[in-house]
Amino acid sequence: MENHLNPFIHISCSYPKRHQVNQCSYFWVNSKAKTGVPLCLLGFGAVRLRTDMNRLLSLLFHQGVLDEQFLQLQQLQDETSPNFVSEVVTIYFHESEKQLRNLRNLLLDREMWDYVKLIIHLNQLMGSSSSIGAKRVRNICAAFRGAVEQNNRSACMRALEVLEHEYCYLKNKLHELFQIEQQRVLGDAVRYPGVLHP
Repeated sequence: MENHLNPFIHISCSYPKRHQVNQCSYFWVNSKAKTGVPLCLLGFGAVRLRTDMNRLLSLLFHQGVLDEQFLQLQQLQDETSPNFVSEVVTIYFHESEKQLRNLRNLLLDREMWDYVKLIIHLNQLMGSSSSIGAKRVRNICAAFRGAVEQNNRSACMRALEVLEHEYCYLKNKLHELFQIEQQRVLGDAVRYPGVLHP
């Protein structure tokens, strides 16, 4: 059986090479002004990009991946901090991967069952997941903690596998969401260069 708990394997969540929902059609604006810029970046795809963002967010809320805390995080983003959400989430992912590696290493140490450290790492991951609205990751952490409290090592290892899988799903979907947002912002910059770049 394949070992999913190798401590030397870095958690790698593969991203799609390009956003699959939104496809930009590359046509010239007209025969006299061949800018080489796709129509979607000239504002024609703005509605489509916004629709794609809303559809993806709706899916993640429907699946229980995110909760209302993520919306509250978005409300803190404004013109003075246009990348606030992505920056906060990037920090979350960086810290979460450290917590997941620590959890894996602790579970692989068969000579010692460090209950206290396991609980500490899980509580930290639960707290940070709650702060960005990662509902499903938070809930899995809670179930994982229950297995630790019952001193059930096999259940803990299963919970870790589920947690890593859910973490990768969350990371991929938020990466996709931020890609769409980046396309939308770039489209606005091309459409309104005088406003966004005085």
